[in-house]
Amino acid sequence: MTSERVPELPSYRVTLFFGPEPVEGEPGVLACVFNVKKRSWKAGVQVSVEIAQAHLARLGEEVRIADRIEDALSSLGSDMRETSHMRADDLFAQAVTWCKLDLCLAAGLAQKNQRISAADLVPELNQSVAARAEYVVTYVLTELDLISDRQSPASL
Repeated sequence: MTSERVPELPSYRVTLFFGPEPVEGEPGVLACVFNVKKRSWKAGVQVSVEIAQAHLARLGEEVRIADRIEDALSSLGSDMRETSHMRADDLFAQAVTWCKLDLCLAAGLAQKNQRISAADLVPELNQSVAARAEYVVTYVLTELDLISDRQSPASL
């Protein structure tokens, strides 16, 4: 008899609540809010993950997101391409803030609503996005329905 190992369940269940949205009183900063629930918690928490727009732009240049999105959008009609371009910016912000949240989850997260400032984890986020560039691009393309593979981008 062969013993099959049951895959380990993730410690946290994360869903995007909303965003990106400008942060009040912080010009040039965006935030995405995520619902986070750990299996051992009775209830989830909301985590606001902030990023400076200038930092987001630098990360976009590093992973060449505009080029990669443009290649995928080339098969669409001009009106659909324009709409998808506008959404791609928001989706890129979501993917990057999700990477930042994952850094916090790996370190452990307290069971309370919280804010992760744009100034937090900057070098770590730079490394994470560089290492997870395919996840970031796949997240954007999947959400734009430009990839038929419906594997969860959060699992990449």
